[in-house]
Amino acid sequence: MNRLIKFVVLDMIKNRTILGYTLLLAIFSWSVFGLEDNATKGVLTLLNIMLLIVPLVSIIFSTIYIYNSSEFIDLMVSQPVKRSKIWTSLFIGLSISQILAFVVGVGIPLLLFAPINIALSMISVGCIVSIIFIAIAFLACAITHDKSKGIGVSIMLWLYFALLFDGLVLFLLFQFADYPIEHIMIGITMLSPIDMARILILLQLNVSALLGHTGAIFTDFFGTIIGTFISTFVLCLWAIIPFYLSLRMFNKKDL
Repeated sequence: MNRLIKFVVLDMIKNRTILGYTLLLAIFSWSVFGLEDNATKGVLTLLNIMLLIVPLVSIIFSTIYIYNSSEFIDLMVSQPVKRSKIWTSLFIGLSISQILAFVVGVGIPLLLFAPINIALSMISVGCIVSIIFIAIAFLACAITHDKSKGIGVSIMLWLYFALLFDGLVLFLLFQFADYPIEHIMIGITMLSPIDMARILILLQLNVSALLGHTGAIFTDFFGTIIGTFISTFVLCLWAIIPFYLSLRMFNKKDL
C-alpha cells in the first residue's frame, strides 16, 4: 500500500496540471496580498477565490486521473492486492499531492501576511475542502464506467455546491422570511461543505455581519467550542462518507 501511495504522489509531483495548479494558486495569493494593504481584506478576497478554485480543480482533476488510470487499476486488481488497498492508496496519494500544492501555493503567503491563527485556520479548511472534493470525485467515478458521464457528474456536483446551493438557500430565506427559520438554516448549511468552510473562516475574522441577518445565529452556534467541534466533525463526515460509499461500490464493481 505504501508503494502505491508513493507511486501516485511521485506521479502527481511530475504532473504539469498539479504544477500549474500550484503556480496559479501562488499567483492569486501573492497578488491579493500585494494589492491589499489590509490583511483582513486580502484574506476575504483569497477565501472567495479559494472556495471556487480548490473544489473545482480537486474534483475535476481527480475524476480525470481516475479514469485515465483505469488500465493501471485493472492491472493492480489482477494482482494479489486487495481492492480496498488500491482504492485507498489512490485516494491518499491524490490527497497528499493536492494538499502539498495548496500549502505551497496558498499556505506560504498566508503565513507571511495573515495573522497566524487565521492563516492556520484557512490552511486547515483548504486542506479539508480538497480532501472532500477528491472523495466526491471518487464517488462519481465509482458510480459510472463512462468517462464523459463521470466528468459531467463531477462538474454538476461542483456547480451545485459552489453556486446553486447558495441560490437555493437565498430562495428559502426570501420565501419564508416571515417565519423564524434561522435555526433551521444552521442544519441546511451543513449540507454544503463549501458554505461550512466559508462560515468557519468568516467567524475567525469577526465579520459575521457578512453572513446577513442570520449572522448572529451562526455566531452563537459556530462561534462556541461545541459549534466548532460539530462543524469540523461534519466536514470530516463530508470526506469520509463519499469515499466510503465509493470504496464499497469499487469492491463490488465488475471491472
